[in-house]
Amino acid sequence: MRKVHLLPNLLTLGNAFCGLLAIAKAIDALVLSQGDGELFYSKLSTACWLIFAGMLFDAFDGKVARMVGAQSEFGAQLDSFSDMLTFGVAPAVIAKVLIEHEGPALGYEVNARLHFVAAAIYSIMAILRLARFNLENEPDESAHQYFKGLPSPGAAGTLVTTMLLYLTLRHPRIEFSDGTKTPVGALLERFPGIDQSPFLFWFMPAIALSLPILGLLMVSRVRFVHMTSYLSGRSQFLSLVGIVVAVFALYTAPVLALFTVFQSYVLVALLLALLRRSRPAATP
Repeated sequence: MRKVHLLPNLLTLGNAFCGLLAIAKAIDALVLSQGDGELFYSKLSTACWLIFAGMLFDAFDGKVARMVGAQSEFGAQLDSFSDMLTFGVAPAVIAKVLIEHEGPALGYEVNARLHFVAAAIYSIMAILRLARFNLENEPDESAHQYFKGLPSPGAAGTLVTTMLLYLTLRHPRIEFSDGTKTPVGALLERFPGIDQSPFLFWFMPAIALSLPILGLLMVSRVRFVHMTSYLSGRSQFLSLVGIVVAVFALYTAPVLALFTVFQSYVLVALLLALLRRSRPAATP
């Protein structure tokens, strides 16, 4: 057996740990919050943020492996299994918990089996997408400019940011840090009845429908840009400016910033795919 390098594989396992902990927090939110709504929203919000913690581990494990010359087939397979758990299974579990807890309170009631089917489609498509990626992945750097199909972290981020936005509107007290209001929390105080708004009803069917849609996008052939390759291929100064702006946006309004980024990532890719299909074929 070839040598197993410690650091990059520990980072990959950190990704898997975040996924497992996110699932545990979602279960705790459902089981332990009977009669305590604030505990439910707090634990489910923590579960959502753990998905993003997994993304950080996932972003760095490959880079660390290349830096120390520790790339291996073992690491690649471990990375796929961790991604399957954190970006394929955990977001679907969190979504099902959220829909079935909040749906009745908002007047949205659909057979629980349909929610299970929607969550299962998302998870199974994520597994198929990762299996296909392992078979089609090429070492050539030029092949890493685009993904074929929505990458699983992108799908998870799109789904989780939608849930976080709902949780923020439904329970504005989440937007408190160290006893002080965040800028978004201060804004929400200007709309005291927003947590009871009829508009929140539409989050439930939107989340339920997004599960199979995101799942099918993962196994599609739609091209999605590889953001790391895209940023590294541009002017380093412009990339630095963009990163600084993104950090300040995340610090000021993390939920809104992440929601905008992930939704735009999916919508822009779909729009470009439609534009490419609408162009007339070049004549020989």
